[in-house]
Amino acid sequence: MSAQTAVTDDVQEPIQSDSDATQSQTKANYAEIIYNGIWKNNPALVQLLGLCPMLAVTSTVVNALGLGLATLVVLVGSNIAVSIIRNYVSDAVRLPAFVMIIASFTTCIELIMQAYTYELYQILGIFIPLIVTNCAILGRADAFASRNPILPSAIDGFMMGLGFMVILVALGAMRELIGQGTLFSDMHLLFGDMALQWKITLFQNYPNVLFAILPPGAFIGLGLLIAGKNYFDEKEKQRIAAAKAKAGPAESKRVRVTG
Repeated sequence: MSAQTAVTDDVQEPIQSDSDATQSQTKANYAEIIYNGIWKNNPALVQLLGLCPMLAVTSTVVNALGLGLATLVVLVGSNIAVSIIRNYVSDAVRLPAFVMIIASFTTCIELIMQAYTYELYQILGIFIPLIVTNCAILGRADAFASRNPILPSAIDGFMMGLGFMVILVALGAMRELIGQGTLFSDMHLLFGDMALQWKITLFQNYPNVLFAILPPGAFIGLGLLIAGKNYFDEKEKQRIAAAKAKAGPAESKRVRVTG
């Protein structure tokens, strides 16, 4: 019995050391996790994941916000669950287990929307169950949550989901504004009666621009958002290069040689 205990301790010791090393490494990278999710590796603008629902349902802000919130909740929940079981699942069944977890959270979100936002759930239609197939969720579960502790995984899921939702809402606002001349119409479908007065009509007697409401308008809108991000990234590179050039080369240190 004592020999078995000694063997168990010997096996557990390096695992604990690896865990500590991973934790110490991720503690210093929270800022990088946030930056990657919101900007550098944004799932919508950089990785171009989840394009099908993004182009299909972002005709208004409320549609984009509803799908974005549902995706965010599934992303955070699945990242936490995958991080918890990461040391107990073999590589042979890793991906099927992750898909089952994502499907479970998607089903929960689907039932919650049926209970509290049924009309919006009907508008979003098949794209709520199809959250299971969103490559951004499975990708974060496999690439990050399966290799990191719970807290960094939860933050990574939240930031990736937030970055995805922000782009959805920005695209929805652009299409609603150009297509209908309004903002925040039908927000009561998500927030109840208190949102009945949230609608902003920017142009009276505005003729609807059908092109912006249809998927081709979504393609062009997303292209403009990607172009805007690339523009700001290029400006930032030029600013950093100019700052380095202004600072000049590093001063060489004089070394005394005695012999």
